[in-house]
Order: sequence, then structure tokens, then C-alpha cells
Amino acid sequence: MSDDVFYGDAAGGIFGRLLDLLNRLDAAHVYYKLDHTRPDSVLIEISLPGWRWEVEFMADGSLDIERFRSTGDVVNDATLIEQIFSDL
Repeated sequence: MSDDVFYGDAAGGIFGRLLDLLNRLDAAHVYYKLDHTRPDSVLIEISLPGWRWEVEFMADGSLDIERFRSTGDVVNDATLIEQIFSDL
């Protein structure tokens, strides 16, 4: 199979789009993680330097995309770890 295969609607619409994105991320050597946080979707968490993306493929064929950009501030304060738990 070719590395540049396009699955499109032949593989079921949204599933083909999911496979296309995963193949492109693999080809570009981009780190990602698959997750299943809702009963009607598959989430791809993408990590790039200074960025984190969440791309959620919904069962109805829609996409939810969120992007988070680093402010570039690096803090050397271990007490900030407690903030993770105080915000829960």
C-alpha cells in the first residue's frame, strides 16, 4: 500500500478522514495519542513544540478542533503542581 493513500468516503466518510490524518501525522513523524473520551467520538491529541491540538472525530461526521498555544513562560516552581489538584 502506498504511503499517500487517500481513504475518503470509500472507507466510510469520517473514518476515512480519521485514517488520512493519522497517516499524515505518521508520515510527518508528529507525536499523537488516540483517546476515547465520549461515546460518540475518537480523539487525537497532537503534540507539537509550543502547541497542543485536540482533534475529535464525531460519529455524525463532524470535527471538533481545539488548539492550545504555549505562552513560552517556563516556571521553576514545584508548588505550582498543587494547582493541578486545586482546580479539580
